Amino acid sequence: MERHIQIFLNKLSFISITIATFTLLLLFLQTPQTCIDPIESNSNPKPHHKFPKSSCEASHRSITSLDKKNHRLWSTKSWQNAVASFTSFFTDLQTLGHLHNHSNILVVSAGAGHSVMALNRIGVGDVTGVELLESPPLVSRSDPHNLPFFDSVFDLAFSAHLDLALFPARYVGEMERTVRIGGLCVVAMEECGREEVKEVLKLFRKSKFVEGKNVSLIGDKMTRIIMRRSKLPP
Repeated sequence: MERHIQIFLNKLSFISITIATFTLLLLFLQTPQTCIDPIESNSNPKPHHKFPKSSCEASHRSITSLDKKNHRLWSTKSWQNAVASFTSFFTDLQTLGHLHNHSNILVVSAGAGHSVMALNRIGVGDVTGVELLESPPLVSRSDPHNLPFFDSVFDLAFSAHLDLALFPARYVGEMERTVRIGGLCVVAMEECGREEVKEVLKLFRKSKFVEGKNVSLIGDKMTRIIMRRSKLPP
């Protein structure tokens, strides 16, 4: 009796496996209903059909080029306002004689590249922007705490995000290392008092203090600190 039950169960299992396999094959071979040939469809897509519902439907959508994405981003009001603010910031450095069109500039933690574009707009052609996430063509990917550049290759290094660095001393050390003797390290950080500025100056072990000034940058009150790279610790 037990033997007959076992045989029946084996047959039932075999039939179930066969049905499941056949069902999977049908699902695999069947074309999704959402796959509609765009050539055959002359009507405009409905709002709730804006996003693809299958890989087949998505395959008909064109890929937006990098140039087109950048054009959309760079034409926004927020982008233009940020670039205009950085342009004013760097124009002031030009007026003070700290920045020239032939200068070789490094922008550390450049974000999406507002500051890089601003430098290009005022005539500085040799600008290198780095950030943890690249934003081509303005910004390349690099760790600000471990910059991939030789020593003393830049005339000026700039950062507006020193106060966000994980390791401030290492961050500043890399800026100093890549700037030539006599070159400048310029940082802009959240507005701070005299004592806080002194704490920042301690991070620069190979530079001498040039100037500290409260400025406005992208609508925020900031403190600009300029340091000049020297041979010996100050």
